[in-house]
Amino acid sequence: MQNAMSKWMMALVLGLGAITAQAQDWVAGTHYRVIANPMPTADADKVEVVEAFGYWCPHCNSFEPMLASWTKTLPDDVTFEHMPVIFSRSHELMARAYYVAELLGIKEQVHQAIYDAIHLQRVRFRDAEQIADLFANYGADRDKVLKEMNGFSVGMKLKMGSSRTKGYEVQGVPSLIVNGKYIVSAGEAGSNTNMMKVVEYLIDKERSAN
Repeated sequence: MQNAMSKWMMALVLGLGAITAQAQDWVAGTHYRVIANPMPTADADKVEVVEAFGYWCPHCNSFEPMLASWTKTLPDDVTFEHMPVIFSRSHELMARAYYVAELLGIKEQVHQAIYDAIHLQRVRFRDAEQIADLFANYGADRDKVLKEMNGFSVGMKLKMGSSRTKGYEVQGVPSLIVNGKYIVSAGEAGSNTNMMKVVEYLIDKERSAN
C-alpha cells in the first residue's frame, strides 16, 4: 500500500512539474516580447487581446480560421478585437474597409469574405467602389459605404490605429497583443499553434496579477 501511494505521489509530482515546465518554456524576449511602454486598455477589469493584422497578408489569412475558432471559446473576462495595420500607403484602403464594416455592423459577415476575395478569388482591391460592391452583397448600402470610406470617423480610427501600432511595437503581422503589455508573433513563438499557447499563458499571467 505504501509503495502504491509512493508511486501515486511521484506521478503527481512529475505531472505538476511537467505543467510548470511547460509554462516556464515561454520566455520573455524569446517567445514573446514585453512592450517597453505598456498601452492602456479599454476595460481594466478584463484581459484584452488585440490582433494586429492585414487583409493583404497571406500569413494572416492562414491564421484567421484558427483565430476565429479560438475567440469563440474566450471566457467572459477576456476581450478581443482586430486592429488593421498600415505599413505602407497600399495597405490603407483595406484598413478603411475594415473600419467601415465595423461602423456599419457587418464586420462578422464580411471579415472572412474580404480574405477570401483577396487570397482565393485573387481580387485586387484598388478603390472604394470595389469595397462598396463587395459590401453590397452583404446588405450594405453602396452610397453609405462610399461615404464612410472617406468619412471623419474612419479617418480618426486610422489615426488611432497608427498610434496603437507604434505603441504596441508591431513589427509584423499577424501579431497578438495581450493587455497592452506583451506582443506575440508566430515567428517568435515557433508556430501559429504555439502563438495561441503563449497568448493563453499571458492571459493567465495577467489574470493572476489582477
